[in-house]
Amino acid sequence: MESPSTDFTPLLLNQSAETCGGETMLENVVFGGYYIVVFLLALNGNGLALWIFSHQRSASTPTNVFLLHLAVADLSYVVILPLRASYHLTGGHWPFGEVPCRLAGYLFYVNMYASLYFLACVAGDRYLAVVHAVRSLKLRQARHAHVLSFALWVLVTVSMAPLLVSRQTSTEAGGTTVCRQLYREKASWMALVSLGVAFTPPFLATLTCYLCIARSLRQGSRLEPGLKLKALRTIGLVLVIYVVCFLPYHVSRATYILGYAHPSVSCWVRRGLMLGNRLTSSLTCLNGALDPLVYLFGAEKFRGSLNKIFRRDGTGGSVTNTGSASVKSEF
Repeated sequence: MESPSTDFTPLLLNQSAETCGGETMLENVVFGGYYIVVFLLALNGNGLALWIFSHQRSASTPTNVFLLHLAVADLSYVVILPLRASYHLTGGHWPFGEVPCRLAGYLFYVNMYASLYFLACVAGDRYLAVVHAVRSLKLRQARHAHVLSFALWVLVTVSMAPLLVSRQTSTEAGGTTVCRQLYREKASWMALVSLGVAFTPPFLATLTCYLCIARSLRQGSRLEPGLKLKALRTIGLVLVIYVVCFLPYHVSRATYILGYAHPSVSCWVRRGLMLGNRLTSSLTCLNGALDPLVYLFGAEKFRGSLNKIFRRDGTGGSVTNTGSASVKSEF
């Protein structure tokens, strides 16, 4: 996996192309408010999830381990959303300097691809739990999940590290400072290849695992009808996150790389490509606000802990005590 924007060899990029993609006042106001709302939702949801998962170590399952790391990935990016909001609310000006710009771009890609891979790990673990419940007992251990999670962290953080050493800010006419990691990354063929390599494996793995689970549930399963419905809802939710948050960005980004700097593309088309890049980039941030729903619907022990927090009268705090090998505990 390579950093999607570490290769700054342009695809016939010229200065006239750069003048076609500026943000309008309305866009800046909408995007600024949007990032503030997402920040508040994601910070509270993932902060609560991280607290709950960190206090469930004695009853940890592989899925809970992956969800714990997913919450960490979300929080690592949520903390810089106020910088994005400030960028838009100041009229597309980046007042924070070079280092915060590099950090904003770095955490954006680390969060996005860490989330993709941890969601794929959750899908793989549930596939083993449902389709190969008995044969996977020894493999599905929390310690194995932790080892795999740390390996993924190393892969993603090292792959994106070049963003931390490459200059990412520039000054435009009028003295406005632009952070190129906010929608204006230079396009290159290497960036296009990296985009496909980073996104395609976890997407196909997640899709394949959930399709196999859905087929297994439809053909016959020991799960009760109510649990089958919960399982299918969880599958649907994760696929919705992929379709809404990740797929549009990668399609838009690939289109942007291929078309933005082409000499035959008009300024109006470039404006459309830039707007699509900004919209789909903002949708990836929505992942941080939607992931807590995965925790809620996808982890029974998480729901039980949440009930205990909000129902202190002792009437709703019981949690089913099942082992990690139980298919029921996965949904």
